[in-house]
Amino acid sequence: MFSIARTLLRPTLSRAFAAPSGIASLHTLPELPYAYNALEPYISEQIMTLHHTKHHQTYVNGLNAAEEAYAKSTSTKEKIALQAALKFNGGGHINHSLFWNNLSPASKDGGKLADGPLKQALERDFGSVEAFKKKFNATTAAIQGSGWGWLGYSPATKKLELVTTANQDPLISHTPVLGVDIWEHAFYLQYLNVKPDYLTAIWNVINFKEAEKRFLEATQ
Repeated sequence: MFSIARTLLRPTLSRAFAAPSGIASLHTLPELPYAYNALEPYISEQIMTLHHTKHHQTYVNGLNAAEEAYAKSTSTKEKIALQAALKFNGGGHINHSLFWNNLSPASKDGGKLADGPLKQALERDFGSVEAFKKKFNATTAAIQGSGWGWLGYSPATKKLELVTTANQDPLISHTPVLGVDIWEHAFYLQYLNVKPDYLTAIWNVINFKEAEKRFLEATQ
């Protein structure tokens, strides 16, 4: 289990982090594919900087520390005790690494959903793209506390479905097509406690090309 993040994440993680022991880390903070201010005015530079360099880095650090402790442990009891840290920090690393690529500046691909397989699937499974967005926002806004809202592809039903996960739990039951972070650190400095405003704004910077790529990979 301690290698879960390594198996699910893409290998393009480039910023090195040295673990407290001095041993090279297994996981690193991925570089953003755009500048910290590139998603303005929809997501502020301050939020993106803190979210990436502080929050995501903390999950990377925690995951590396937990995996190192797990690898060194000879006690089954200790390994069991580490599961919560592995799940929380590993999920945080997986989710955020997906999330960054899930976004794109509005001046580029952000918010643009072209005709194609993803749009057709959304219309098939939700009635229309606008109906999908409305249902996604309502479902995600209803999360109590912290968590994530997901559009996932279900291998069982062969359909796109809405799923929520608590805290930093990764999406396991479905293949993630796109996800939105609903932790307060993702929006509070800009949108305060008005989650619907954040969820409305973020569609302007959703990278639908990346989402369609994930959808096509899931359905192959």
